[in-house]
Parts: sequence; C-alpha cells; structure tokens
Amino acid sequence: MQQFDEMYSQASATQPGSPVRAHYQAYAEWLAGQSDNSMLARREEAEMIFRRVGITFAVYGDKDESGSGTERLIPFDLIPRIIPAHEWQSMERGLVQRVTALNRFIHDVYHDQEIIKAGIIPADQILNNAQFRPEMMGVDVPHQIYSHISGIDIVRAPNAQGEGEYYVLEDNLRVPSGVSYMLEDRKMMMRLFPELFSRHRVAPVAHYPDLLLETLRASSPASSAEPTVVVLTPGMYNSAYFEHAFLAQQMGVELVEGQDLFVKDQFVYMRTTRGPKRVDVIYRRVDDDFLDPKVFRPTSTLGCASLMEAYRVGNVAICNAVGTGVADDKSIYPYVPKMIEFYLGEKPILNNVPTFMCRKPDDLAYTLANLKDLVVKEVHGAGGYGMLVGPASTKAEIEDFRAALLANPSGYIAQPTLSLSSCPTYVESGVAPRHIDLRPFVLSGRTVQMVPGGLTRVALKEGSLVVNSSQGGGTKDTWILQA
Repeated sequence: MQQFDEMYSQASATQPGSPVRAHYQAYAEWLAGQSDNSMLARREEAEMIFRRVGITFAVYGDKDESGSGTERLIPFDLIPRIIPAHEWQSMERGLVQRVTALNRFIHDVYHDQEIIKAGIIPADQILNNAQFRPEMMGVDVPHQIYSHISGIDIVRAPNAQGEGEYYVLEDNLRVPSGVSYMLEDRKMMMRLFPELFSRHRVAPVAHYPDLLLETLRASSPASSAEPTVVVLTPGMYNSAYFEHAFLAQQMGVELVEGQDLFVKDQFVYMRTTRGPKRVDVIYRRVDDDFLDPKVFRPTSTLGCASLMEAYRVGNVAICNAVGTGVADDKSIYPYVPKMIEFYLGEKPILNNVPTFMCRKPDDLAYTLANLKDLVVKEVHGAGGYGMLVGPASTKAEIEDFRAALLANPSGYIAQPTLSLSSCPTYVESGVAPRHIDLRPFVLSGRTVQMVPGGLTRVALKEGSLVVNSSQGGGTKDTWILQA
C-alpha cells in the first residue's frame, strides 16, 4: 500500500538527511539539532502541566477498581503537523461549501423535503433515520442554521499519482468535541518551544472562543444586544467535561446542568444567587434524547422539562439545533456530494471517501466478498467503536462481522482501507511515522468562519489507523503557515 508522509517526500524516510517537504524544511533543521534528552524532558514537562491543569478524557471502556470509567490524559505529541497556506485555503473553501450544503439539507429535511421529492435521497433513509426528529418539522431556527459548530474529519491518502489528497471521512454535526485540545496543544507548544514561533509564521488559533461566542450570540432569538449564553453539560462524569468547563470559562459564560434551568411561560431561565435569569442561547453538549424529558426520554435528568416548548416558539436557541444528527449519520454521508450540487449548484471541492452502502444488494455483495480489505462501520457508530478494519482483523472477527452484516445490512457502510498519511511522531523508540487525521472546526452564524487549523489526532500504535482518543490515540498541534 502506498504511503504519504507529511514531512518527508519518501514515506519510509525519517532519518536526518532524508528529503524533506519545503514547508517542513525550517522545522526539520531545528529538530535535527535537538537531543533525545531535551525532547524527553519537554515531553515530561507537557505531561506534568496537562495533568496539573486537569486536561483529561474519561474512557468508559476502561474500568478502575471501583468500576468507574477511568480518567486519563490524551497523549500529546511534540512534533507538529504543518500545512502550507495554499493547501489550507483550498481546504477552507471546501469546508465552507460542505457545511453550507449540510445546513441547507437539514433545513430542507424539516421543511419542504425537496431533496426527497427530487429522488436524490430515498425517503426512508431520512424519515426512518434514528436521528430524525419529527418534533422539528416546520420549526424555524435563526438564519436557518442547524449545525453552528461542525467538526469535519479529514484524512489524507495517496491518489493514483502517489500525491497526498484530502478526503472527508466523517461529518460531526451533533456535539463535536476536541476543540479544547486544539487550543491547549497550541499553548503548550508556545510554552515549550517559543523559538519555533519566531522561525515560522504560524496562523493563530487562540481567538476561537471569541468566534464561538460571536456565533452563538448570532443565533439568539432575543432582540437584546447582550444575549445570555450558557453551556449545558451532562456533568462532571461526561468524557468531555473538561472541554465544557474550559469553553464556558474562555467565553466568560455560565456552565450549567439541566437542574440549573427551568421553563416558565415558554421562556428558559437559569437559577442564580440573584434570582432567575433569562437564557437566550444554550450551547448544548447533551444529546437530543436527554434534552427534554417531556418530549424525548422521560427518565432523563440531564435536560430541562418543557425546553422544547420554549424552543419551538422561538424563545431560546439551542446550538447545535435539535435533529441535526440526521445529517451526520454515516448512511447519509455518501449523499453529501449530491447535496452540494443540489443546493449550491457546485461541484464538491473536498471529495468523500468512496463508500459502499450495504443496504444496496450489489454493495453488500461486494462488501461480503472483500471484508478482509475493507473498513466496515456501523452507520450510528462513533469513537472508533462498532467498526471492522479488515486488514488488521482476525478471521474470527471478520466472520463475526459477516454475520452482523447479513443480519442488518442497512446498519453498515464499507470503505476501502485508506492509507492515512503519516507524520513523524515522538514515541518511546524515538521519532517514527504514525498515521494522522485532522478535525477542523467550522462555525456557522451570520457567516461561516473558522480558525486556521484544527485538531490533529494521531494513532500512536505502530501501523494503527484508529486515531480516536477513546481508542488510545493522541493529539498534535496543527500549524497552518501564513503566506
């Protein structure tokens, strides 16, 4: 399988003197002058600071002695992923195009359903989707924006010419996480290696919380010049609680749980020491099913009773909107290029990974015949769970997946095993290539904007293609070089 390395023009070359890509040249020269002891000391310093600050990620699959999920640091890698300005500019145009089309699609799904009438997406793919919310039919949201914060997962793999090409692997439109690690990784790199930032024109990312607050305020239904924004968290036992608290603090807004909110006369209020205060915008990090026990899951204690009533009449904004998940289901992903053409009249700038929809008999037959070479994913799966990576699986695992596929073909998609690009990474044995992806964060308010960069996730196990934090992946700082 062909390999593409971000730093070296020969993927297997990671030794000094190997051919280095132009945008990495200055960094490679600096790295060659660093001793192992110096790099190790800085890695230990980073780990100590992250632990002190409390930058952890709860891993539900790992149990400690008490039976609870364990808290652990997401490993941070010292070697940045560097992207030249021209590549970022093209990617940014593609991201704006894609998220704009996805927002048009979600609005259409809950209003006129023109894309169904045009025969582009089968009605049952949408109406029977687990994330479709009939409660949102006919509900108007400010600026027709549903996914205010989108995390689009991008991978790079060799094309026919052996050059790296960017592909969208997944759209995360419900409650995308990870942006706090993007911000903290940058702060850490500037602390550990200040000299590197005088050698490189690295585009800043620190203003992301300002853009996020601007985006949230733009969604406010209130006429108030200073709408009240809150971050709604499921609580401290959620895997991304650090991020919820971090973003609330960075934006200067309240972090609330469902019990802190109540609805009166179709308006939402939060309890404060000075009495009730009206809430205009809720940046929710709680899934739809738990938002309102009167409408969704009756046993939920994470949401607020009658929240949907206030939402439907337009007295509060919920970001991201209820029902947004209908567009980030993996069974809908193959249709996004057609959405771009349908709603925008444009050709996609960023390509999808070729995808087989196992609900189609021909695609299912191909998938079953080639399981050992494919990646097969549950359409509702997330976090690297519920998937088969054929080349890395045992015969028994492949046969188990075959049975699951035959039992529920529409629950799966399949894709070729992409050779994700690699980037030199500082591991126990020294500097070695490891596979990476990228999650830029796209903010949709009155305009669509983003900071230059994103969260680069790295698969720390040699040869592994699974970069998810919950599966032992780490993170890198992402540098977009300014022109």
